[in-house]
Amino acid sequence: MRFKHALLGALVLAGTASPSFAQDRPWWESRFNQPEAERRPQSEEAKRAEVLADLRRDRTPLRSAEMVDALEEAVQRYQVIVTRGGWPTIPGTRMIKADDNDERVALLHRRLALSGELRGRPNRNLFGYVFDSDLEAGVRRFQENNGLRVTGRVDRATLAALNIPAEARLAQLRVNLQRLRDLLAMKLEDRYILVNAASFELEAVEKHDVEMRHRVIVGKPDRQTPVVRATIRALNFFPYWRVPESVANLDLIPRLLKEPGYLQQEQIRVLTGSFNGPEVDATAIDWRNSDTSKLRFRQDPGPQNALGLVRIDMPNEHGVYMHDTPLKQLFNQRSRSFSAGCVRVQDVFSLVEWIAKYETGWDQPGRAQDVLATGQALDLTLTRPLPVYFAYITAWAERDGRIVFRSDIYNKDGVRDIVASADRDPEDGPAPRWTLTP
Repeated sequence: MRFKHALLGALVLAGTASPSFAQDRPWWESRFNQPEAERRPQSEEAKRAEVLADLRRDRTPLRSAEMVDALEEAVQRYQVIVTRGGWPTIPGTRMIKADDNDERVALLHRRLALSGELRGRPNRNLFGYVFDSDLEAGVRRFQENNGLRVTGRVDRATLAALNIPAEARLAQLRVNLQRLRDLLAMKLEDRYILVNAASFELEAVEKHDVEMRHRVIVGKPDRQTPVVRATIRALNFFPYWRVPESVANLDLIPRLLKEPGYLQQEQIRVLTGSFNGPEVDATAIDWRNSDTSKLRFRQDPGPQNALGLVRIDMPNEHGVYMHDTPLKQLFNQRSRSFSAGCVRVQDVFSLVEWIAKYETGWDQPGRAQDVLATGQALDLTLTRPLPVYFAYITAWAERDGRIVFRSDIYNKDGVRDIVASADRDPEDGPAPRWTLTP
């Protein structure tokens, strides 16, 4: 079945969605050089407006047979929708909101009824033009299910998500069903951590039950957080930050060309040969003409450190790990792909205590704060190493029947290829480019 008109509508609307402030600048800028407006205390009204409810609430782990079963049912539901012709496209770019008399309201009603956000509502208003309270509630449910700002108004980002064709969503569900099956096929440990980069979320699982969830910051699209299985072996309090060569070459050294005093400001030392090599005087280096290939950069521990006050050590071939961050305000963003590949964890010290709770002396809450109060570096090697999974799940289904989608921030779902190979008129030319980003 053709769905080019719906596709073009999604393309136009998705391309006009406004990115968050941190995506407009390199991550290095967001780490050390926040504009004054971002550093100023926020009003209480602004703080209330930023409250997010984007974490899963069900205690069932994402990596579970129950979630696989729920996603299989979602695939069947969407197959029926596609077989019956999909859902309508909602044209235009003008916002639709409560009490509007808009000819598109009937289309909006049918669109949400098909995907389940208006499930059980009578059809008496199916062809009405009034945006009433029931429809507003349906829009809110749709926005929550798609990781959008929950306003009840059909803004441009919501229109973009509404106009993604049912065929594309079905393909996305199938791709993610296989990802969940692959995760479940591995040994299912009694205790582990799973990070879902696509939903910017971490869940700590014990005895097949989610005990904690945390918001996380993951890698930017050009420096992706990889899919990896590793083991947490240590907790490093007051860590050094050994600046990765890619970050040094792409971000730090270009910064030094503009601000030679930047290293001293951020307590970053220049070393030769290795991260444990002899220190050299940074002020004596001509950053425009020197060979920097043998230089290494290491930031001193402390509140200014890019890793914050704790690093969760999980050796792996990608060199990624989890850690604290001094940029706590970035967790207020709905889309959180700001890092160079590692994962920053909100409320990381509660996670650290959960990781270490079976270690000697770590069975009581507040142990992490005691360590921080000393101001002294501590490396806690775990006697019970903990498995950790970095995954990429952009769609799943909850046990209550809700079907959830998140942005394909790394373009891994392959839906663009499906769109390009769809039945199209020859005179249309090349298939349009589009993204699932809401």
